[in-house]
Amino acid sequence: MDLNSKSKRPTNQPFYKPPENKATSSQIISEARTSLRSLGTKRPFTPRDEQRHLFPSSTNRNPESRPPSSFSEHQITSLCSLNSRHFEGPDSRPVSGTRLSPLDYAPPKPSAADLENILPPKPPASDPNRPIQGRRGSNARHRVHTQQSVDSAPVKDGAASPSGFGSLTDVSAGGELMPGDQPVQRAHSGPKERTPILSPEEGGFGDGKELSRRMSASISSPPTSAGSRGNREGTDSRVSSGGSRRSSAGQTRTGSAGRRDTNDNEEFFTQQVAPLLDQIAAINKKKDSDQLSVLAGDLYSLLEDNNCLGKHFRQRSSVLKVIFRLLDVEDTRLLLKLARLILAMKVTGNNLLQVCKLVFKIARNEKNDALFLEENILNMLLDTIRSTDHVSCCEALIYCVGAVKFLTGNADILKRLARLDCVKVFATLMHNINKTNKENGKIGDQFGHILVQLAAALRNLADTSSGRDRFIAYNVVEGLAQLMESYPGDSDLMLYISRIFSKVTLHTDCCNALAEMHGCYKSFVNLLKRHLKKDDLVVRLCFVLGNLTAKNEQARQRLYQEKEGMDTLLAVLKTYDELDAQGKDTSSVTSSVEEPESKDDINKVEDVLIKVIRVLANLSISEDVGPFVAANEQFMSCLLGIIERKDVGESEELILNCVATVNNLSYYTTKQSSLVQQHIAIAESLLKLVLTNNMEGMLEAARVFGNLTRHKPVRDFLSKQKVDEIMVTLLDSGNREMVFIACGVLINFMVDEENRSLLKRENGIAKCIEVLRDFGREDWQLSATVCKMLCNYSARITSTTDMFGVAEARQLSDLLFEYLDRDSALATCLDAEEEAEMQEYIQETWENEFCPVATQLLRRIESHQSELEPLESPG
Repeated sequence: MDLNSKSKRPTNQPFYKPPENKATSSQIISEARTSLRSLGTKRPFTPRDEQRHLFPSSTNRNPESRPPSSFSEHQITSLCSLNSRHFEGPDSRPVSGTRLSPLDYAPPKPSAADLENILPPKPPASDPNRPIQGRRGSNARHRVHTQQSVDSAPVKDGAASPSGFGSLTDVSAGGELMPGDQPVQRAHSGPKERTPILSPEEGGFGDGKELSRRMSASISSPPTSAGSRGNREGTDSRVSSGGSRRSSAGQTRTGSAGRRDTNDNEEFFTQQVAPLLDQIAAINKKKDSDQLSVLAGDLYSLLEDNNCLGKHFRQRSSVLKVIFRLLDVEDTRLLLKLARLILAMKVTGNNLLQVCKLVFKIARNEKNDALFLEENILNMLLDTIRSTDHVSCCEALIYCVGAVKFLTGNADILKRLARLDCVKVFATLMHNINKTNKENGKIGDQFGHILVQLAAALRNLADTSSGRDRFIAYNVVEGLAQLMESYPGDSDLMLYISRIFSKVTLHTDCCNALAEMHGCYKSFVNLLKRHLKKDDLVVRLCFVLGNLTAKNEQARQRLYQEKEGMDTLLAVLKTYDELDAQGKDTSSVTSSVEEPESKDDINKVEDVLIKVIRVLANLSISEDVGPFVAANEQFMSCLLGIIERKDVGESEELILNCVATVNNLSYYTTKQSSLVQQHIAIAESLLKLVLTNNMEGMLEAARVFGNLTRHKPVRDFLSKQKVDEIMVTLLDSGNREMVFIACGVLINFMVDEENRSLLKRENGIAKCIEVLRDFGREDWQLSATVCKMLCNYSARITSTTDMFGVAEARQLSDLLFEYLDRDSALATCLDAEEEAEMQEYIQETWENEFCPVATQLLRRIESHQSELEPLESPG
């Protein structure tokens, strides 16, 4: 293979000084083994919470910003006392989303004279022989039947008219009921037309006067109150003459189809639901909880099969009353079944809040986790989150999402939630909150309480097999990045978001999605400045930035170009370096009380240093950013201080990251680089690593020496410290990477003629031959590096025997001749079951990197053989 045109140089010029269009030896080494490397590190440890809390134990949330019934520890504990008294009866009034304060004015009690004046006049007498007008007979009968058909809420205290009779106007008919009139019933009225008066304990309508109770019961009693067998008689009376009737939704249904639907509904309730409710009400709820659990399940199935779950069911109030009365039991399974029924009925307002608190209380105890795998309670919780308005029902969502957050800590439930597409439900809620904040032009602080629960659940969902794909599909990464910008002061929320990002950015797709969010870099810098001494947050933010800058060149440039970006990273490094130098532990820095992974304490200050140094090291990979990072004297001084102060045995990862960063920075030799003035200081700091038994430390230090030994003062200093002898010794290492780096350092040492004799004196020639023999066909880059070193060593060769030795020269020429033969060199590669791309790569490496320098070395050996040197016998 004729390569004369590729290596025209004076014979006395060392291999280290190639033509200008060629790279230097160190650049060649960096191309072969990538001197500029992104650093890796383990993800910050997140301990498992021993107890389930609504917020992290280290929370610093302002109690004044919390809803009054939600978040204090006393009130969280009081959830255990939830019972039927916390639920409101029929839950039939639609929630407006705004609760009005009661008026201070109380009207005076009217006198008898006043009462006489305010009553409407009686209608004029009519001719008894005149036929009755109207479609439904007498107005009184029409008014009574129509009013009884309305599924209305009971009259509450303070809601009655000043006369104490309540509203006497029949809205549906437009007529009026006189005080002395009695409700008209059919001649052959059955039990359905008889409406008993219930006491407050039985679910009645308050403790008003007897006349008020009777009027309320006769006019606006609910369709049924199934607290006892007799209560079943309170169902809607039916009108046999047809005509219009108002449904529970307030819409008029007309014609035979509407009557048939209503009749079917009432018949279903009377014949199937009411008996089951009576049976439930008759059971002792304190003693027969198992039987009640079965009946509650039967009731749910019955209503579900007949499409009667939800607000459209006319007798919904009656069902809810019976369920509410059972909530005093202690049986957790029964309570969960009842909660499922209540949620399925689409309750709102206070009832929704209380049932969410009930589920939250049950989910808080992990011993109850198995109960949530029964039936479809998980579906119901997700449906509640999906359908609940986050503005008007914010507090209820806090508890509902908080319950799901607890359940994601169970592996089996987590898988079930993933299959139910829980990520989509949470993503929709998060995007809706972001949208509301944007439309309002301000941030809703109360939404932050929901988002903390949501982010904590997403942190666990990110670990599922399909979690990462769903995060991408539903734009979860983008939504979380927007929350970072909106809620920088919420350290709890920021901590959970940083935990999510620390997981998902380990994968390229999520990492790229976050890197493309231009505003995220500003958010990261802002959070680091704002929470500088909160190590559990800072360490994760730096870890995420390290992931971004390790994989994305655009991320490196954007982070460096971000205003105060570099200054903030250096501030983090300086702050925690000072804390480490003072020997302060993390308890003096932050209020975090996370437990360590094992009995050995985790040095969180060191962990922050590791992560932030990794970010700066990754920034230096960029050819545009690297020179500016290397020119920062403060950064270099801090790195060297850590290397000198710390012991590699006790702080291995920190020291290795520091040295690897120095290696990246030492690649740049611009005039602005602080390394030009600190070369000797760096070399002196790294000496202790070369002399230790830590192989990784020696390897990283040798990499730095490979760059620093390009400078004559550094070579002289290291030669006095016997570093060149150590590198020759390392040629015997069984670690191929160590051998490669040692050869790279020796390439530079062999530039100086006074150092060349060392190689032969320390038996380095024989060791190089062994390296070629052992690793030659497996690693053509290493073989090329050995040849480069021998070329520099033999730059002033006059005799092959004097330079290499007789036996060594023969062995070396034989190996080079064999390795330059294509069939012989690549036989193993071509015969092996390697992929086509790998085979192509090996052939290109052999042709472009090994063959040129090996050919040059072989010709040099052959051209300087002495005439007195014995020739091989022809055999």
